[in-house]
Amino acid sequence: MTRLRIAAGMLGATMVAAALVPGSAQAASAQASAACSLTLGTVTVQGDHKFQTITATSPVTAGTPVVRPKGLFPVDQVRLASSLGWEPDPPSAMLSRGYVTIGTDLYRFSYAIDNSTGQLDPTSYVKSRVGGGWIHQTYLDQSTFYGTRTRTNTYALQDDVITRWTVEGSAWRNKAAYSGFSAVKTMALISQTATYDSFLANTRGGALYTIRIPVSGAPVVKKVRTSTWQAFDTLIAERCGKQSTLLLGIDKDTRTGYLYAVSHANGTATVIKGLGKVGDQLVGPEDKTYFRYFAGSSEADDLLYGE
Repeated sequence: MTRLRIAAGMLGATMVAAALVPGSAQAASAQASAACSLTLGTVTVQGDHKFQTITATSPVTAGTPVVRPKGLFPVDQVRLASSLGWEPDPPSAMLSRGYVTIGTDLYRFSYAIDNSTGQLDPTSYVKSRVGGGWIHQTYLDQSTFYGTRTRTNTYALQDDVITRWTVEGSAWRNKAAYSGFSAVKTMALISQTATYDSFLANTRGGALYTIRIPVSGAPVVKKVRTSTWQAFDTLIAERCGKQSTLLLGIDKDTRTGYLYAVSHANGTATVIKGLGKVGDQLVGPEDKTYFRYFAGSSEADDLLYGE
């Protein structure tokens, strides 16, 4: 077990890649011709899936929420949800896959939406239990890197420990635990490469860090900001351009969300530009947990490269 001790007090007109290159603050505020966006997924208290597109216009644009499918999960039982990847399911459907925790158990699930009707194909819905003991974790996600060799890792945060598993089909292997992260409140996957995954993490004390977890070796932690980030309970990241990040921070207590443009992460030299508050309709009382919704096939070219 590798220990990385992070003290609790330490540990965004239009925007595209040109607005996010590393460098001066002027670069981060530059305008370009097309806006980046992300799709926010939600599991509602009713167990539905809800989706909403957030676009980095000025002001920030939040699309009309779409609820489908309904009743996927037991009412008010889902606590954590991983990113949800979608891919074409010929001849006329779209298949989505992800993970949720229900009660104390972790489940893998998949379902197909008919493109012509927009409705769930009931015969496609599959939910299977992965394992138990999922009661104290505060973060869950999975990263798949498509390259010469495909690599899939699942990550969880519990207390001060980040745990990583290598996933091959239905088998979870090579469990690795990295401790010293007790200050971390939540995280978002921002980078996927052949040799590492990186996360942007905020702390209860307000700091912002990158956490790079290599395929082998100890994590590398870099401070990005020292304060003001403590309110966010959820961070959702999406790639913008080649190597920058569109970041959504959600404060469940005040039911508000804020969008940021983040340059390719480089410690305290990272440029972060606040793009503004997302409309009041973003966070509702029926929302249970949030996740990134993305094109999840090897042909999609949707890998994150924010650090």
